[in-house]
Amino acid sequence: MQFGIFSVGDIAPDPVTGYTQSEAERISNIVRVAQRADEVGLDVFALGEHHNPPFIPSSPTTLLAHIAALTERIILSTSVTLVTTNDPVKLAEDYAMLQHVAKGRLDLMVGRGNTVPVYPWFGKDIRKGVALALENYNLLHRLWREDVVDWEGEFRTPLQGFTSTPRPLDDVPPFVWHGSIRTPEIAEQAAYYGNGFFANHILAPNLHFKPLVEFYRARFEHYGHGTKEQAIVGLGGQAFIARRSQDAVNTFRPYFEEYPVFKGSSLDDYMARTPLTVGSPQQVIDKVLTFQQGFGDYQRQLFAVDGMALPVEMALEQVELLGTEVVPVLRKEMASRRAPGVPDAPTHATLVTDKYGDAEPRRPRPNPNRGDNLSGASPYQDSDPAVQANFPQVL
Repeated sequence: MQFGIFSVGDIAPDPVTGYTQSEAERISNIVRVAQRADEVGLDVFALGEHHNPPFIPSSPTTLLAHIAALTERIILSTSVTLVTTNDPVKLAEDYAMLQHVAKGRLDLMVGRGNTVPVYPWFGKDIRKGVALALENYNLLHRLWREDVVDWEGEFRTPLQGFTSTPRPLDDVPPFVWHGSIRTPEIAEQAAYYGNGFFANHILAPNLHFKPLVEFYRARFEHYGHGTKEQAIVGLGGQAFIARRSQDAVNTFRPYFEEYPVFKGSSLDDYMARTPLTVGSPQQVIDKVLTFQQGFGDYQRQLFAVDGMALPVEMALEQVELLGTEVVPVLRKEMASRRAPGVPDAPTHATLVTDKYGDAEPRRPRPNPNRGDNLSGASPYQDSDPAVQANFPQVL
């Protein structure tokens, strides 16, 4: 079972002090939170992708690469990567590069996103959102598994003899989660490929997404990847922790009730109806155990703990309490209740072992003529000898 945190990188005024972090501060503070998550033994740090204020993670690969250089063991992920508005060729190359930089400590969550205007900003039609998600991931899947790809589809120019570079580390692509809260076609796609399915149920009533998770599980079994109990499921969560429950409620109430998304809502009502837990470490533990009871055994639990204008020191304290007092207990409790045969979430190491056993990973054979030089000749073949002498590496 993997436990971690995810950040959406939002910026908002602190309702207690009135202070608003700058973009530079928020980016720096996300890095600090990720480092602390690594230090306290959490398994995953995930970062969203947003292109609209007040969110700042428009380039998750850049920020995650920086975090990779500053951490040692934590798995880095996205939550989510927009598979609809990004070119799958660029996704294949960017995330393979990040996989190398992170030395395999990377997986990827793809999804449609929840911001309507992002589609026209990137020249896409939101009415084609599902079709874009399906076609773009299908291409991404092939680009990571075939050295040379010929492809033609609806939403981008055809590819002929194309090799995406760099090739995945050890010739094993990053594990992919498909994130969705409303789209059965995305759950179907995750099941078809034997990928993970992530239901971020923090903004909905308790167990609201259970039917979608059960649909994914049934289709995972249908496609022959294992039993429905062996399907790879992840869940979102939201928590604010203090050693005394009333201190947690009193501290968090203004941050919740003044936040634009929740303004006018009652914190007490929201805690009762949704996965949000505000209270002591034991209360968070008890709430998460209801997830296991309701959804069945699952592989990944991510918490949102650094948003909603929380000061960074408060967010770091949340990570500390989560990693030292909540997660160790959850590991033991959930393991003791876990049914036999339920797999762990795949990692780069387990995927390499599954594919090769004790053998050396395969060396890819990319198309040597990929790119501008379709003839295979040097672009400087007919140049002046003096020019050729300056480019010996390409001749």
